[in-house]
Parts: sequence; structure tokens; C-alpha cells
Amino acid sequence: MSVSAVVVSHGHAEELKILLPALAPQVDELVVVANVPGSVPEGVTAIQNDRPAGFAANVNRGVAATAGAYVLVCNPDAVPERAAVVELVRFADQHPRAGILGPQMRNRDGSWQPSRRRFPTVLGTLVRRTPLRYLFRPFARQRSHYLLDERPAQPVQADWLLGGFLLLRREMLDELGGLDPGFRLYGEDIDLCYRAMKAGWERWYVPSAVVTHAYDRLVDRRLLTRRTLWHWAGILRFVRKHPERLLVLR
Repeated sequence: MSVSAVVVSHGHAEELKILLPALAPQVDELVVVANVPGSVPEGVTAIQNDRPAGFAANVNRGVAATAGAYVLVCNPDAVPERAAVVELVRFADQHPRAGILGPQMRNRDGSWQPSRRRFPTVLGTLVRRTPLRYLFRPFARQRSHYLLDERPAQPVQADWLLGGFLLLRREMLDELGGLDPGFRLYGEDIDLCYRAMKAGWERWYVPSAVVTHAYDRLVDRRLLTRRTLWHWAGILRFVRKHPERLLVLR
């Protein structure tokens, strides 16, 4: 089955110089959706926005311009190792209800990155996204949310996976109507995984596929930025769409 890759860029020229040569040999079709105009190598389709759009809207635009049975959504700072995409596709082919598949992610220094996580809870979100995080350190107190004590060597199912590098089954995207463009930057991956769960689609973590991800965690390091506001807007949208999550306190 063919794989179409969609990369959303916002002036990531240097990152694309590293990513695109690593990604292109692993996919059948490669599209860069750019909020900020820039050049791309030969063989890569560029979609230039007249005005900046949110991440989910840009992904949907890229998906609409492609035809592969699978769509790989990739951040400019997420570089796959050789055969990473093959590993994800191989597993998806063997599991027809696998709608969302994510790789093992590693930081640039080679350390493991917790990309497989539980769906958020009320108390957990308050700790992570308010000044409470300085008192109750999330990575120390919320190990079960980040699944820090689980490092499976074989594929396992997940609640949700970081959206920096995901293989999505087009059949699932068509059924769900794509990503929700109402999420500007944060929360669209959680929402997609949650809607997929409701529709009976599986989400899988496939550790044999390895991707290096320069995860900046800006909203974790600084309390109030423009991105923090986008993050809270995403949280509120998720709750409005899925109010039953308010019943899950911890």
C-alpha cells in the first residue's frame, strides 16, 4: 500500500534540509505545506499558504492533496531512521483496525522520549498546565500519564501518541473527517486519537520504528507564552467536544 507524507512547515528551512532526504526514500509521495514560503527539493510537492493556518488545517490540506492509503504526518524536527516508515506500514497492514500508529521517539542525545501517553485527566491537566507544576513536578508525580515506567520492546496499544510523527490510515481519516481544524496547534493529536477510539479504531505504539524528535517542550518550560494560550484553547475545545472527560478526575 502507498504512503503519502505530509510535513507542515513554518519557516523550518534548516530542519527540512535534514528531514526531507531521510523521509523521501521511505514514502511514495511527499508534500510540504508551508505557512512561510520556502523552497523544497525536486520531487517534493509544495503547498504555500496565502496566510498562516493552524497545524490541523494544514495537515488536512496536505491530506486532500495526496492519494496514499496511509498518510504519514511528520513535523520538520522529527527525523526517521532508515526503514522506520516500513516498520509502521508493515504492522498496519497486519492489523486492519490500526488507524493510528506511532514510533519510538528519541531525543537528539539518543535518550528515550515518552511519546505514548494516557488520555488526560482533570487533576493531571491542572498540575501540568498551571503553576502547580512547580510544586508537583509532572514527570515525577505523573509517571502513569507519561507511562514512564513502561518501555515496551514490542508493539502495544496506546490511548494517544504525540503528533510529531504519526502514520494514519486514510480510511479512518475519511470516516472521522480528518483532524479538527479548530485546534490551532495543541490538542489535535489527542482529539484525533480520542475520536478514533470512539469509532473503534486502534492506536498502536511500534517501537521497532525509531524517530529522532527535537521536542522543545516550550509550554513545559515557560508558564505564559502565546503557545500556552493556544494550548489552553486546545484543552477547552477538547473538553467542549468530550465533556465526559470531566468525570475522569485522576
